[in-house]
Amino acid sequence: MADIFPFQAYRYDTKRVRPADVLTQPYDKITPAMQQRYARSSPYNLITVEKGEPRPSDSPSDSVYTRAEQALKQWIAEGILVRDSRPGIYAYSQEYPVPGSSERRTRSGFIALGRVEDYSAGIVFRHEYTLTGPKADRLELLRHTRTHTGQLFMLYTDPRRRVDTLLASAASAVAPVEARDEYDVVHRLWPVFDPAVIDAVRKAMADQKLVIADGHHRYETAVAYRDERRAESPGRDLDAPHEKVMMTFFNTRSEGLLILPTHRVIADVAGFNPQAFREKMAATFDQQAFSFSDKASLAPILEKFRRELASRGSSGPTIGMYTGHSFVLFSLKSTADLAALLPDVPPALRELDVVLLHRLLLDQGLGITPAAVAAGRYLTYERDISVGLAAVDEGRAQACFLLNPIGVETTTEIALSGQVLPQKSTDFFPKLLSGIALYRMD
Repeated sequence: MADIFPFQAYRYDTKRVRPADVLTQPYDKITPAMQQRYARSSPYNLITVEKGEPRPSDSPSDSVYTRAEQALKQWIAEGILVRDSRPGIYAYSQEYPVPGSSERRTRSGFIALGRVEDYSAGIVFRHEYTLTGPKADRLELLRHTRTHTGQLFMLYTDPRRRVDTLLASAASAVAPVEARDEYDVVHRLWPVFDPAVIDAVRKAMADQKLVIADGHHRYETAVAYRDERRAESPGRDLDAPHEKVMMTFFNTRSEGLLILPTHRVIADVAGFNPQAFREKMAATFDQQAFSFSDKASLAPILEKFRRELASRGSSGPTIGMYTGHSFVLFSLKSTADLAALLPDVPPALRELDVVLLHRLLLDQGLGITPAAVAAGRYLTYERDISVGLAAVDEGRAQACFLLNPIGVETTTEIALSGQVLPQKSTDFFPKLLSGIALYRMD
């Protein structure tokens, strides 16, 4: 059973600040340039809390974590952050441009509290592995602030769209909170305080299993914090604030869900030779090269290549590669024995492009082992294909491997089966803004 709760969110007073001046992207998507821009936009920008800037003089009594704690207390005291007077859930929509096209879509869901569950309970499921560094940072921040500022992006599946229907009337009114972010995404929020609607939403969600689409590190941080607090207090109070975490829920059967591919860029691989690499992979992959004479002819070749990558990817595992002189499509041979090639990989994962890229092309083909990937060696990740290609053209990388996106249904099926994808296998777009609602455990 998925346990969903209304809560009294802290929200920015829109009479005092403009939401666009104070809200941020998720902490792990904030670059140093974005960090500086956020800090300049308003003294109340959430960046002070979400991802504060270290100082040479930092100490246990004066650090990014203590300054985050002090900022929250000050903003609440000044009335910049105001707590809603009664518990509610919050309808949330994002109207966004589809990258690489002129199309705009709208994705709608809602924000509420969800019970913090161990994965073993079979209620909350992950689909990617996590790293220890980000979790340690988020846990220290949570210890100081006792506040969840970012959203956990959760998926559930309801073909009847019961919650969507319940919240549709609330979201038809003018949104009291609206902000356009730096990616031209318009975020809108509608508080819903009607007890009858909230109760109906809770009942509709009770039989759901939840898949983490984005926010694995933050979810596992919430589990770790819950366990710390449990250890500090005898007995177990399931209604304690640390037993819950703020989540944003989206129905996989609603419109507007979009997953973008995350491409892989390799550098510093000793002895990398594209032709030798292709010959090594010839027994497993059919290959087609798309060559061009000069950079002026790159654009039409790239467009043709991308169409072929998508077309072939719809019928079988297909991966692209760019080395600066040509594009190459690697299509898995129909005769390839994946059970023999990948005996330690579960059958449900063996034909996924991202798994074949990591286990066959990178590991067996180039010697980039899972341990090297986990250590951050040789490999970086790029959503924007042009950035990956530029890294190769400018000599900062040796090759860029290009992927098709994984579908939403495939992602949820894999998660619910108990399997886990390589890190950065999915990129749900757009991201959920931090600070649009805050859950303070006081």
